Amino acid sequence: MIRLFETNFCPYCNIVKETLEELKLDYKIVSVPSPHHLRTEVLELSGQSLVPIIVDEGEVVNDSRRIINYLQNKYAPNN
Repeated sequence: MIRLFETNFCPYCNIVKETLEELKLDYKIVSVPSPHHLRTEVLELSGQSLVPIIVDEGEVVNDSRRIINYLQNKYAPNN
């Protein structure tokens, strides 16, 4: 299952969630703290503290545009 790491009120995270919903993908939300220095799991996974990031079958993808491209390329019905 895809894991989406997000913070509350993150517009980029919401865009990724919309894409996940449009593609009808199962995903789990992992809420992370707002302060960047407390985002240890995000830092360990991606090497940076920004969200959103997803983890899909061991693949870590950051940046909302990169995530959306990844999801569409992998899961869109046309592919």
